Amino acid sequence: MDTKQFIAAALQEDIGNGDHSTLASIPADAEGRAVLKIKEDGILAGVQLAQDIFHYLQPDASFTIYKNDGDTITKGETAFEVAAKVHTILQAERLALNCMQRMSGIATITHQYVEKIKNYKSKILDTRKTTPLFRAFEKEAVHIGGGHNHRMGLYDMIMLKDNHIDFCGGIEKAIDKTNAYLQANNLDLKIEIETRSLDDVKRILAKGNIHRIMLDNYTPEQLAEAIQLIDGRYETEASGGITIDNIEAYAATGVDYISVGAIIHHAVSLDLSLKAQIS
Repeated sequence: MDTKQFIAAALQEDIGNGDHSTLASIPADAEGRAVLKIKEDGILAGVQLAQDIFHYLQPDASFTIYKNDGDTITKGETAFEVAAKVHTILQAERLALNCMQRMSGIATITHQYVEKIKNYKSKILDTRKTTPLFRAFEKEAVHIGGGHNHRMGLYDMIMLKDNHIDFCGGIEKAIDKTNAYLQANNLDLKIEIETRSLDDVKRILAKGNIHRIMLDNYTPEQLAEAIQLIDGRYETEASGGITIDNIEAYAATGVDYISVGAIIHHAVSLDLSLKAQIS
């Protein structure tokens, strides 16, 4: 789903057969102005999407940006001002706010994680633990907050997790079958495989033919031992049980990536509001 399709579907969900509150109280030709007010400190995200929403409803709407995606924001600041038909402002208001609040919350928590390990080489990754049909924007917010995107979906990277391995019949069989599948279908996709123990790591190192090893639910001490075993032969990724309080211990092991589902599914929406400017 591209941005226009998303906006169209979201507006249809909200407006349905008509914004009757606005239709009943505001003349169709009325013009107005409104400003996006910041009510909470954080990292701003979703400004471009908000602009797209207003311009979808009214291409000639005037949209003046004062704070850009990725900017540090403080309570009381103004992010943008829009001048348009009042019907446009009132119909776009909730969708624009919902998107920006959600995206800004994600960007803010991502930035907190990134800052926590800024002195290490490890990179913060998101996951597929996202809101259906809003994934692209949530992952954009992660990027805005300084994080990195993992695969977008099931189609752009091979990830052999515990269930794949168990259903397939073991690590070696899963690797062999995956490489045969990629070759047979002329697909150029990287292979990541999950491990649950140091024995799994040793089996993968003996087998080869993968690109990244996921080390799931390891303690920092176990992770450090695994990193030493792998010795740079493959990319490494830590996941599971990682929080803002313990992430530095994981980064200190030298792991390449740390995936944190919480930067999306535990993000709290940032408080923003769209207020009419009455002269």
